[in-house]
Amino acid sequence: MTNLRERSFLITKRKSLGMSQRQVAKSLGISQGYYALIERGSRDPGFQLAIRIADFFGFNVRILKGDNP
Repeated sequence: MTNLRERSFLITKRKSLGMSQRQVAKSLGISQGYYALIERGSRDPGFQLAIRIADFFGFNVRILKGDNP
């Protein structure tokens, strides 16, 4: 399995909101385990989930997909 880049910005944003992975995952409608894999960069979310994550944290979805807007 290819290791995608770690998404430390997700960890930083989540912690700045005082939220656990479980809380974020529940808000997004996914499991905590799957969200942890996304944060670590072991899984790349599909387009619709990427949009939900970006909307939840308030950033451009292109950042999550590795583009610089």
